[in-house]
Amino acid sequence: MCSPETIQNCLKPTWYIDCDHPEIKKYNQTHLQGTGSAEEKAVKLFYLVRDGWPYNPYSINMGKHHFKASNILMQQFSFCIPKAVLLAALAREQGIPSRLGFADVRNHLSTQRFRELMKSDIYIYHGYTELYLHDRWVKVTTAFNKSLCNKFGVRPLEFDGRSDSIFHEYDTQGRRHMEYVRERGSYNDLPYEEIYQTFKKHYPDVFKFFENGGGGNFENEV
Repeated sequence: MCSPETIQNCLKPTWYIDCDHPEIKKYNQTHLQGTGSAEEKAVKLFYLVRDGWPYNPYSINMGKHHFKASNILMQQFSFCIPKAVLLAALAREQGIPSRLGFADVRNHLSTQRFRELMKSDIYIYHGYTELYLHDRWVKVTTAFNKSLCNKFGVRPLEFDGRSDSIFHEYDTQGRRHMEYVRERGSYNDLPYEEIYQTFKKHYPDVFKFFENGGGGNFENEV
């Protein structure tokens, strides 16, 4: 069980997890009407974020403001880290303690174009959200929306408000999907500078791609 101080810190607004922003409050007021318990709210928010912001790594913009929850709310597409930040902010606004978790994962399912761009099947700092429910931290991954999972032949992740919801090891045909190869810990706020420098070091072609204008729709490629 976490200390009361830890729980309180995971309820406070931060620069990135700006749960006190009017647009964050407005979103919850609009979408959580009639939702009762913290568990019910957490489950509903999970699905809203999972499918409301389709996964598109070509939408990556490493500018700081693009990782701020209230700005993510206005985006059409996203990827794992901003989606984790957004869920954390929406949860905190509803009084659900939240924090960010990160891990390096080996992703076996991608498109040829994105594999060539990454030059690696290791995704460093894959982001997920940890929600404090029923006196324990529960890990939830909202990265892949349902329609993308269906195209990939991967079971979309579900969340019951009690059990961890992280990537399946295999897809529906028994092929490797996602392996967690290194845990990078939990954070009360986004460790932006650390992530930025690590991405720049390991994925120089990705940075060059976006500096030249980027562009693409991941789901259409699948």
